[in-house]
Amino acid sequence: MCGRFNATFDSGVKKLYTSLKINKVLDAPIDKRFVKAADTVSIVRNIEHQRIVQNAMWWLLLEQTETAFKPSKYTSFNTRYDKLKTPRSAGFQAYRDSRCIITVKGFGETEFKNKKPVHYYDIEAESGGLLLGGLCRDWVHNVTGEVKTSCSVITLPPHKKLMHIHSKAMPLILPQDENLIDSWLDNTFNQIEYFQPLLEPHIPQNLVAQKIDKPMTHNVIGNIELITATDIQL
Repeated sequence: MCGRFNATFDSGVKKLYTSLKINKVLDAPIDKRFVKAADTVSIVRNIEHQRIVQNAMWWLLLEQTETAFKPSKYTSFNTRYDKLKTPRSAGFQAYRDSRCIITVKGFGETEFKNKKPVHYYDIEAESGGLLLGGLCRDWVHNVTGEVKTSCSVITLPPHKKLMHIHSKAMPLILPQDENLIDSWLDNTFNQIEYFQPLLEPHIPQNLVAQKIDKPMTHNVIGNIELITATDIQL
């Protein structure tokens, strides 16, 4: 997954937030079509048995400055699925006790060849929105006492239906299943083997893909492509 997504807070995304049974909204959900890596994003997480909406920096590893935090020099807006089992990796502990969800309309992909962009695509839910599986961390500034939350999106190998769009990776899209979501957000649930099927490439709902000229200008090219859902067994 490339470092951008569509966080437009339309009626479909609002309904998806409602289905998540939020207890407390600490920050209003971000309403923005073009969100890029290191921007502020909205996450859903559990804190002290409450399900909350909170803003976070889309970059899991942060560095402390004199008065604040900034993104680490190590790229961490995504966390690869295979790093979740590596004890010293950035997402290892967060995967076990600090999982979150990033609710979006869609995400963007850029295909590169020889480090140059070949094409750009926007991919959205055919209806409603998408629940991206993520990780989060809280950072406490040792001078100011500020608490800053950061997050990343878990990425998988690309599904064969998406290979022509992005051949390197795809985001973890969570099935919109209440029991699964409850387990994913439960920071005391550490039976991570339950989530193993989620770490295989899958498409739990229909998607629509649209080729565009560039993310900033967002001029469409060609026809919309329907990408149908695939089964996943939990």
